[in-house]
Amino acid sequence: MDQESPKNSAAEIPVTSNGEVDDSHEHSFNRDLKRSLPSGLGLSETQITSHGFDSTKEGVIEAGAFQGSPAPPLPTVMSPSRVAASRLAQQGSDLIVPAGGQRTQTKSGPVILADEIKNPAMEKLELVRKWSLNTYKCTRQIISEKLGRGSRTVDLELEAQIDILRDNKKKYENILKLAQTLSTQLFQMVHTQRQLGDAFADLSLKSLELHEEFGYNADTQKLLAKNGETLLGAINFFIASVNTLVNKTIEDTLMTVKQYESARIEYDAYRTDLEELNLGPRDANTLPKIEQSQHLFQAHKEKYDKMRNDVSIKLKFLEENKVKVLHNQLVLFHNAIAAYFAGNQKQLEQTLKQFHIKLKTPGVDAPSWLEEQ
Repeated sequence: MDQESPKNSAAEIPVTSNGEVDDSHEHSFNRDLKRSLPSGLGLSETQITSHGFDSTKEGVIEAGAFQGSPAPPLPTVMSPSRVAASRLAQQGSDLIVPAGGQRTQTKSGPVILADEIKNPAMEKLELVRKWSLNTYKCTRQIISEKLGRGSRTVDLELEAQIDILRDNKKKYENILKLAQTLSTQLFQMVHTQRQLGDAFADLSLKSLELHEEFGYNADTQKLLAKNGETLLGAINFFIASVNTLVNKTIEDTLMTVKQYESARIEYDAYRTDLEELNLGPRDANTLPKIEQSQHLFQAHKEKYDKMRNDVSIKLKFLEENKVKVLHNQLVLFHNAIAAYFAGNQKQLEQTLKQFHIKLKTPGVDAPSWLEEQ
């Protein structure tokens, strides 16, 4: 009975006369396969496996997808440069492996080094460009206002207060100048009276016949010099207080006013720029400019509102401080002058004590801190 025997794979292996396996057919097969595959296909993409006697498949070939026609081998081999190597490394870093293990590739695009240090020269150039543009717009706004062509933002109440402050500052500076002149002249008079009293005292000792007459005049001049020094101390205290009020307190407020006026000019300049853009056509080219101009206008508007609020607050506190300081100083000046010319030495000294004014005695050094204790 004829039975079909199972197919033995060993029966298909050719054997030479010496009993060795003839693998010439396999070598020729592999050679033909390598020629038929594209030249760009690497070893990682191609795998040739052969199974043993127990396998049902023979000569299984696993290869990746074939793309394009086989390219001829390049005649020369060129080594990549450093720039190309860095770009390849950057493209390799674009491959991101998420937590699930699946490998995805990000979108290709220009390579941007976020951590690269900015060039200081470029930063300075950008600052100069912005400053030049802002200066140009502000200068154009100032010229337009002076020529009567441009509009300006005016706060009537605040502008009136600023004008009054500037006018008062000029008047206070005039009072300060006159008070300094009076102090200088009084100092010269006191110095002259002191010298005259010393001369009368010397003649009183040398002239026996006119001893009493020279003595009376010497005492009078010395008393006038002493009272003049007391009045001079009160006037100098008045000058120091008014000088602090005019050249420090009021000047500080006027500096804030100048900043407010600069902010107002910038606000009007960018407001005019935005109005001109809004009157023009609206297309793809002008819309980004309008948005940028709107953003700059809003920023300068906030700055202008802040400076206006600061000026209002400073003017309010300045008025309260000015009334308090000038009230005390005017009372001091009046009482000291009245007591001096009335010859009331006690009233004059009492006025200085009332305002805590200490006179510095000529030729006497100030007490040390141990003596004050």
